Amino acid sequence: MGTIIKLAEPDRKGSLALEQAIAVRRSRREFSAKQLTLEQIGQLVWAAQGQDAPRGYRTAPSAGATYPLELFVVMGDGLFHYLPGKHSLEKLKEQDLRGELALAAWGQEFVEAAPLTLVFAAQFSRTTGRYGQRGIRYVYMEAGHAAQNVHLQAEALGLGSVAVGAFDDDSVSKVLGLASELEPIYMVVAGYCR
Repeated sequence: MGTIIKLAEPDRKGSLALEQAIAVRRSRREFSAKQLTLEQIGQLVWAAQGQDAPRGYRTAPSAGATYPLELFVVMGDGLFHYLPGKHSLEKLKEQDLRGELALAAWGQEFVEAAPLTLVFAAQFSRTTGRYGQRGIRYVYMEAGHAAQNVHLQAEALGLGSVAVGAFDDDSVSKVLGLASELEPIYMVVAGYCR
Protein backbone atom coordinates (compact mmCIF):
# COMPACT_ATOMS: atom_id res chain seq x y z
CA MET A 1 0.00 0.00 0.00
CA GLY A 2 1.36 3.41 -1.00
CA THR A 3 1.26 6.80 0.65
CA ILE A 4 -2.29 8.04 1.30
CA ILE A 5 -3.00 11.69 0.53
CA LYS A 6 -6.15 12.99 2.22
CA LEU A 7 -7.97 15.48 0.01
CA ALA A 8 -9.80 18.58 1.22
CA GLU A 9 -13.56 18.40 1.48
CA PRO A 10 -15.08 19.08 -1.95
CA ASP A 11 -16.79 22.38 -2.67
CA ARG A 12 -20.49 21.70 -3.04
CA LYS A 13 -21.53 25.24 -3.95
CA GLY A 14 -19.22 26.31 -6.77
CA SER A 15 -18.96 29.62 -8.57
CA LEU A 16 -20.35 28.66 -11.99
CA ALA A 17 -23.98 27.76 -12.60
CA LEU A 18 -24.55 24.31 -14.05
CA GLU A 19 -26.25 25.84 -17.09
CA GLN A 20 -23.18 27.98 -17.75
CA ALA A 21 -20.86 24.98 -17.47
CA ILE A 22 -23.01 23.04 -19.94
CA ALA A 23 -23.06 25.98 -22.36
CA VAL A 24 -19.28 26.46 -22.43
CA ARG A 25 -18.11 22.85 -22.23
CA ARG A 26 -16.00 21.92 -25.25
CA SER A 27 -13.27 19.38 -25.93
CA ARG A 28 -9.91 21.05 -25.51
CA ARG A 29 -6.61 19.47 -26.49
CA GLU A 30 -4.02 22.21 -25.95
CA PHE A 31 -2.82 22.34 -22.38
CA SER A 32 -0.22 24.41 -20.57
CA ALA A 33 2.31 22.77 -18.27
CA LYS A 34 0.85 24.58 -15.25
CA GLN A 35 0.19 22.07 -12.50
CA LEU A 36 -3.17 21.71 -10.82
CA THR A 37 -3.58 22.29 -7.10
CA LEU A 38 -4.44 19.45 -4.78
CA GLU A 39 -7.81 21.15 -4.22
CA GLN A 40 -8.56 21.14 -7.97
CA ILE A 41 -7.52 17.49 -8.26
CA GLY A 42 -9.70 16.61 -5.28
CA GLN A 43 -12.66 18.40 -6.82
CA LEU A 44 -12.23 16.57 -10.15
CA VAL A 45 -11.97 13.11 -8.61
CA TRP A 46 -14.90 13.83 -6.31
CA ALA A 47 -17.00 14.87 -9.34
CA ALA A 48 -16.05 11.59 -11.01
CA GLN A 49 -16.55 9.10 -8.20
CA GLY A 50 -16.97 10.98 -4.94
CA GLN A 51 -18.95 9.46 -2.14
CA ASP A 52 -21.53 11.30 -0.10
CA ALA A 53 -21.97 10.24 3.49
CA PRO A 54 -23.80 8.75 5.23
CA ARG A 55 -25.38 6.44 2.63
CA GLY A 56 -22.25 6.01 0.54
CA TYR A 57 -23.77 6.79 -2.85
CA ARG A 58 -21.41 8.27 -5.42
CA THR A 59 -21.69 11.38 -7.56
CA ALA A 60 -22.42 9.35 -10.70
CA PRO A 61 -25.34 6.89 -10.92
CA SER A 62 -24.51 3.20 -10.85
CA ALA A 63 -26.82 0.30 -11.76
CA GLY A 64 -27.84 -1.31 -8.50
CA ALA A 65 -25.11 0.67 -6.72
CA THR A 66 -22.62 -1.95 -7.92
CA TYR A 67 -19.90 0.67 -8.55
CA PRO A 68 -17.75 -1.17 -11.09
CA LEU A 69 -15.43 1.78 -11.76
CA GLU A 70 -11.99 2.35 -10.28
CA LEU A 71 -10.41 5.75 -10.90
CA PHE A 72 -6.70 6.21 -11.53
CA VAL A 73 -4.95 9.59 -11.67
CA VAL A 74 -1.85 10.03 -13.84
CA MET A 75 0.29 13.12 -13.20
CA GLY A 76 3.90 14.18 -13.52
CA ASP A 77 4.66 13.04 -9.98
CA GLY A 78 3.20 9.58 -10.34
CA LEU A 79 0.21 7.28 -10.52
CA PHE A 80 -2.56 7.42 -7.93
CA HIS A 81 -5.72 5.44 -7.15
CA TYR A 82 -8.75 7.37 -5.89
CA LEU A 83 -10.32 5.99 -2.71
CA PRO A 84 -13.91 7.34 -2.72
CA GLY A 85 -14.80 6.26 0.82
CA LYS A 86 -11.84 8.18 2.23
CA HIS A 87 -11.77 10.96 -0.39
CA SER A 88 -8.05 10.25 -0.68
CA LEU A 89 -5.43 9.38 -3.25
CA GLU A 90 -3.20 6.35 -2.82
CA LYS A 91 0.16 6.75 -4.53
CA LEU A 92 0.93 3.62 -6.54
CA LYS A 93 3.98 4.67 -8.59
CA GLU A 94 6.49 7.51 -8.34
CA GLN A 95 7.41 7.95 -12.00
CA ASP A 96 5.86 10.19 -14.65
CA LEU A 97 3.84 7.83 -16.85
CA ARG A 98 2.30 10.49 -19.10
CA GLY A 99 4.61 9.78 -22.05
CA GLU A 100 3.95 6.04 -21.91
CA LEU A 101 0.22 6.68 -21.53
CA ALA A 102 0.29 8.98 -24.59
CA LEU A 103 1.90 6.18 -26.61
CA ALA A 104 -0.77 3.76 -25.37
CA ALA A 105 -3.33 6.35 -26.53
CA TRP A 106 -2.05 5.95 -30.07
CA GLY A 107 0.35 8.87 -29.86
CA GLN A 108 -2.08 11.57 -28.78
CA GLU A 109 0.51 14.11 -27.61
CA PHE A 110 -1.85 16.14 -25.43
CA VAL A 111 -2.03 13.16 -23.03
CA GLU A 112 1.64 13.72 -22.26
CA ALA A 113 1.40 17.53 -22.26
CA ALA A 114 -1.53 17.83 -19.86
CA PRO A 115 -0.89 17.86 -16.12
CA LEU A 116 -3.58 15.27 -15.35
CA THR A 117 -5.31 12.27 -16.90
CA LEU A 118 -8.08 10.37 -15.17
CA VAL A 119 -8.32 6.74 -16.24
CA PHE A 120 -11.57 4.92 -15.57
CA ALA A 121 -11.10 1.17 -15.28
CA ALA A 122 -13.99 -1.24 -14.85
CA GLN A 123 -14.42 -4.49 -13.00
CA PHE A 124 -17.34 -5.66 -15.11
CA SER A 125 -18.14 -8.64 -12.86
CA ARG A 126 -19.40 -6.30 -10.13
CA THR A 127 -22.29 -5.36 -12.40
CA THR A 128 -22.66 -8.42 -14.65
CA GLY A 129 -22.85 -10.59 -11.53
CA ARG A 130 -26.15 -8.92 -10.82
CA TYR A 131 -27.47 -8.08 -14.30
CA GLY A 132 -25.85 -10.63 -16.58
CA GLN A 133 -24.54 -9.52 -19.96
CA ARG A 134 -26.77 -6.45 -19.94
CA GLY A 135 -24.59 -5.20 -17.08
CA ILE A 136 -21.83 -4.48 -19.62
CA ARG A 137 -24.02 -1.73 -21.05
CA TYR A 138 -24.64 -0.33 -17.58
CA VAL A 139 -20.91 -0.09 -16.88
CA TYR A 140 -20.31 1.97 -20.00
CA MET A 141 -23.26 4.19 -19.14
CA GLU A 142 -21.81 4.79 -15.69
CA ALA A 143 -18.44 5.72 -17.16
CA GLY A 144 -20.17 8.27 -19.39
CA HIS A 145 -22.02 9.78 -16.43
CA ALA A 146 -18.81 10.02 -14.38
CA ALA A 147 -16.81 11.52 -17.23
CA GLN A 148 -19.45 14.16 -17.96
CA ASN A 149 -19.30 15.16 -14.29
CA VAL A 150 -15.55 15.66 -14.71
CA HIS A 151 -15.96 17.76 -17.87
CA LEU A 152 -18.51 20.04 -16.19
CA GLN A 153 -16.41 20.29 -13.03
CA ALA A 154 -13.36 21.20 -15.11
CA GLU A 155 -15.30 24.06 -16.70
CA ALA A 156 -16.43 25.26 -13.28
CA LEU A 157 -12.76 25.30 -12.19
CA GLY A 158 -11.64 27.25 -15.27
CA LEU A 159 -9.92 24.19 -16.76
CA GLY A 160 -10.19 22.45 -20.10
CA SER A 161 -10.79 18.76 -20.63
CA VAL A 162 -11.16 16.19 -23.37
CA ALA A 163 -12.51 12.65 -23.47
CA VAL A 164 -10.18 9.94 -24.77
CA GLY A 165 -11.52 6.63 -25.97
CA ALA A 166 -8.81 5.94 -28.56
CA PHE A 167 -6.23 3.81 -26.79
CA ASP A 168 -4.90 0.26 -26.72
CA ASP A 169 -6.48 -1.42 -23.70
CA ASP A 170 -3.62 -3.84 -23.06
CA SER A 171 -1.01 -1.09 -23.31
CA VAL A 172 -2.88 1.18 -20.88
CA SER A 173 -3.28 -1.76 -18.47
CA LYS A 174 0.44 -2.45 -18.68
CA VAL A 175 1.45 1.20 -18.16
CA LEU A 176 -0.75 1.48 -15.07
CA GLY A 177 -0.07 -2.03 -13.81
CA LEU A 178 -3.79 -2.77 -13.53
CA ALA A 179 -5.00 -5.95 -11.88
CA SER A 180 -6.25 -8.57 -14.34
CA GLU A 181 -9.91 -8.04 -13.38
CA LEU A 182 -9.75 -4.34 -14.32
CA GLU A 183 -10.18 -3.07 -17.89
CA PRO A 184 -9.46 0.54 -18.86
CA ILE A 185 -12.52 1.94 -20.63
CA TYR A 186 -12.30 5.74 -20.65
CA MET A 187 -9.84 8.56 -20.04
CA VAL A 188 -10.38 12.24 -19.36
CA VAL A 189 -7.45 14.61 -19.81
CA ALA A 190 -7.62 17.94 -17.96
CA GLY A 191 -5.60 21.05 -17.31
CA TYR A 192 -5.21 24.75 -17.99
CA CYS A 193 -5.69 25.60 -21.65
CA ARG A 194 -3.03 27.36 -23.70
